[in-house]
Amino acid sequence: MKNVLRFLPLALVLVALVAGRSMASGQTFAQKGWVDTFAVDKKDFVSAGSNTFFRLEPGYRLKLEGREGLRRVTLVITVLEETRLVDGVETRVVEERESKGGRLAEVSRNFFAFNTADQGVYYFGEEVDIYRDGKVVGHEGAWESGKDGARFGLMIPGRPEIQARFYQEIAPGVAMDRSEIISLDASLKTPAREFKGCLRVAETSPLESGAKEYKLYAPGIGLVKDASLRLVEHGRAEESGPKK
Repeated sequence: MKNVLRFLPLALVLVALVAGRSMASGQTFAQKGWVDTFAVDKKDFVSAGSNTFFRLEPGYRLKLEGREGLRRVTLVITVLEETRLVDGVETRVVEERESKGGRLAEVSRNFFAFNTADQGVYYFGEEVDIYRDGKVVGHEGAWESGKDGARFGLMIPGRPEIQARFYQEIAPGVAMDRSEIISLDASLKTPAREFKGCLRVAETSPLESGAKEYKLYAPGIGLVKDASLRLVEHGRAEESGPKK
């Protein structure tokens, strides 16, 4: 690459360098820095759709369980029928309800959209309610693309690449979660069943120095591991029980 760039006109060199920070619609990662700009057309966004590792389908539900210390933690993720217009895009509302020790701890309403051109699922913000003793006590981490300098990020690319690094949230000073793809063939045993060919990512944030969490996404299923939590059920919201 160095030899090629040496003979390019200066203008073309600058274009090549700028492209390194963004992702084309084909989602080829030009370099391994943290991508925070995505070359997508808003007209290609729709409020429902799925790629290999993320199902943005109304009615789809995941339930994960695990422990944090002595407390049992339950996370229920439901793709709602509801949509929300965010930053000029009709997004799908995905609700996450987290309980700790049998008590509701947090409810978030996340705004996602599926891109028909590159098959990526993009993240446009979230509303957050933090609970204590049954009452809402805060909204830490809430943000919305197009407001206060916030921009949408990439949740799951349509064609994941090893060592790809990209921002999921771009809300300076509020939410700056980012993801690095570290495996495309991970395996995991869960109470639901064993999964193979999983996407494994490491999530960090420049707002939380040293903090890192690992997540796994199974083909055709979605999130099956979130830190210490593992999948116990998946399927339509009206259904119950683990699926084989």
